[in-house]
Amino acid sequence: RALFVSPFGLVVGQIRYSIPEEMKKGSLIGNVAQDLGLDLKRLRAGRARIVSGENIQYTELKTDKGIIVVNERIDREQLCGETTPCSFSLEVILENPIELHRVTVEILDVNDHAPFFPNKDIRFEMSESTTIAAQFPIENAVDPDVGLNALQNYILSPNNYFVLKQHANPDGSKYAELVLQKPLDREEHPSVSLKVIAVDGGTPQRSGTVNIDITVLDANDNAPVFNQSVYRASIVENAPKGTYITTVNASDADSGSYGEIIFSFSKLRGSTFDIFTIDEKTGDISVSGLIDFEKDKKYEVRLEARDRGGLIGTSKVIVEVVDVNDNPPVINIMSFSNTISENAPLGTTIAVINVKDVDSEKNGQITCTIDNKLPFKIQSLLSNYYNLVADQLFDRETTPEYNITITATDSGSPPLTCSTTLHLKISDVNDNAPLFDKNTYFAYVTENNSPGVSIFTISAQDSDWNQNAKISYFLEDTQISGNQINALVSINSETGVLHAVRSFDYEQIKLLELVVKAQDGGSPPLSSNVSVKILIQDQNDNAPQVLYPVQTGGSLVAEMVPRSAEVGYLVTKVVAVDVDSGQNAWLSYKLQKATDRALFEVGLQNGEIRTIRQVTDKDAVKQRLTVVVEDNGQPSRSATVNVNVAVADNRALFEVGLQNGEIRTIRQVTDKDAVKQRLTIVVEDNGHPSRSATVIVNVAVADSFPEVLSEFTDFTQDKEYNDNLTFYLVLALAVVSFLFITCLVVIISVKIYRWRQSRILYQSNLPVIPYYPPRYSDTLGTGTLPHVYNYEVCRTTDSRKSDSKFGRAGSQSVLIMEPSSTGTMHRIQSDKSILDEPDSPLEVSFRKKVGGAEVGT
Repeated sequence: RALFVSPFGLVVGQIRYSIPEEMKKGSLIGNVAQDLGLDLKRLRAGRARIVSGENIQYTELKTDKGIIVVNERIDREQLCGETTPCSFSLEVILENPIELHRVTVEILDVNDHAPFFPNKDIRFEMSESTTIAAQFPIENAVDPDVGLNALQNYILSPNNYFVLKQHANPDGSKYAELVLQKPLDREEHPSVSLKVIAVDGGTPQRSGTVNIDITVLDANDNAPVFNQSVYRASIVENAPKGTYITTVNASDADSGSYGEIIFSFSKLRGSTFDIFTIDEKTGDISVSGLIDFEKDKKYEVRLEARDRGGLIGTSKVIVEVVDVNDNPPVINIMSFSNTISENAPLGTTIAVINVKDVDSEKNGQITCTIDNKLPFKIQSLLSNYYNLVADQLFDRETTPEYNITITATDSGSPPLTCSTTLHLKISDVNDNAPLFDKNTYFAYVTENNSPGVSIFTISAQDSDWNQNAKISYFLEDTQISGNQINALVSINSETGVLHAVRSFDYEQIKLLELVVKAQDGGSPPLSSNVSVKILIQDQNDNAPQVLYPVQTGGSLVAEMVPRSAEVGYLVTKVVAVDVDSGQNAWLSYKLQKATDRALFEVGLQNGEIRTIRQVTDKDAVKQRLTVVVEDNGQPSRSATVNVNVAVADNRALFEVGLQNGEIRTIRQVTDKDAVKQRLTIVVEDNGHPSRSATVIVNVAVADSFPEVLSEFTDFTQDKEYNDNLTFYLVLALAVVSFLFITCLVVIISVKIYRWRQSRILYQSNLPVIPYYPPRYSDTLGTGTLPHVYNYEVCRTTDSRKSDSKFGRAGSQSVLIMEPSSTGTMHRIQSDKSILDEPDSPLEVSFRKKVGGAEVGT
């Protein structure tokens, strides 16, 4: 027994048994499990089976016991003929993993055949003049057994004339000749009867008998003689009938009928008689049957030359058969698994192949090949056995299956081939993650959508198969504007359809950035991510909002226009915004209603209210404009704002320092000025949007302290300030003492102030020289002030409570600096009619230019 492992990962073993022929069916041949060291469980799990090249299955494998038994009658003579030793081979094959074990069974001969002569009677005609020592060959006896059981000896029955001489052929077969030892006397014995017994060497010994009848003829002194003791010739197999082989020749010294020679074959054995024929007159030997090299490679035939007198000369001819490549190789698939995993390592055995060719030498030398483009190779394992192994790594996604054509070619001329095709499937392994066709997807959804609406479909591809290619979609856990992504968007795990969980508001969320994960169903699963950006599209769902002028509700705030205003004078600017985007936020301004449409117009794009003609004395002092702000959406939305405009010549009495907040008079106080002056100061920053605070300052114009006290007392008794009555009473009591002490200081201060004003008026040609705080003048003449804070003074003559106005960037001043002057600011003349009206507002505003909008003072 021999056991080894091939370099291709295949376990190979060899074992040999010897059994006698003619064993009964079911007889034990050998215990392969024990002899090869195989476990019975391994035999069953590996689906052990026997494969042999014989047409008859002589053996059977009992996998439950691990033994090989006789399955069919084994006749050594039928199986091997005269070939010795006689054996046949079979292979035991196991799978998972593949194992191959060769078992050789030698068949031992049993003496089950007795020698026999093809003919039971042999007749000779001999001349009485036959010389002593003349030899007469006897037809060979036949014994199909071999070895000791074959023919061993010839025995001649006792007689007075002949003895038996035995000879051996080169192939070991034996034949006998009768040798004359005493002259024949026809007159004494016209005939002689003999018996020859053929005996084998078996136990028990077997024998066969032939009767020889000899007729004694008159004298024929010379026997025919062949010119060669041995003739040699060759013939190719499959030669057609009638093909000439060779010619034999003999001569006889006698004359007449005793000199005529007849050629013949000695009694031929078996099928040889049907293969060759000889012309009895010419001695030409030719083919008469089928010559098969694979059956017999050489023929040895005995020749006889007989004359008419009965004398015989002998020789022999040896015919060598020349092999012809007439048998193609035969491919037998010993083991093959039609499915292999795509991650199978290099060198994995795919199939075990047995290839046979019954031709000899080069005609039987086989080369096994496959297409060199395939990821496989053929490796020689044992004699006539080949391994088909993996030569490259597999990729099912590229090639899911292979048709492997195995071709066996012999080395004959011309060569013969045979082929067989194996269909191999590659099973899938989860080695490919899902792939998206883009790195980032963009989707769009209109705001105010219905919850649950489909937004977009995400799709990934997985080149794997079956469960490994089943993709599920998930949203990565992220937050957008403080909300979990699952509260905004959901995804169908099977279809990849994104749905809106709720309605979106463009003004709150303009963009959703989320990450979608695609995961396959393999084990372990593979995944990939993709970024999805969902853009919220705006709808015109917001009306414009007016930022300036601010609508204060009860009290009226007016923009002031001097009567000296030229055509195109900027009265104010309506500032509005729309939180929508795009064309939904494109605003246009229209003048809907006006006290005098011929006096004012509104810029369609910028909302600027300008005069379209010269202001005259006939124009009404109070002008009311209604401006409509409309966006460009479909359908459009709008807002309206009322703008009050006062046309007056009033001169302002106070101003506020734009940066330092100082309140100063800008003209001489006259008797016409109201005693009670209330100023509302707005402090505003420059942010976007800006923020502000207001403060109310009460000023009393009087010549004495009692007047001041009475004026303030009047202030505290105003109906509109009843809610602050207690505060003012406490304040009045608190300041009485203070005013009493400071009365003289106030009077002196007023005197000094009047004196300074008189000095300024005296030195200037103008009626009034206003006071400019630092950096108030505009050197460029544009009417804008480059300061961070704006102070606004709102004064209403004879009013108990002034309205505060929120000053925004972009509002038009009511006090304009002329471009021709860099150091002088026009005063607004006091209009007596306005002062006399208790509800007529008079505003003194300070503005600056912010973001391109003109802000005046």
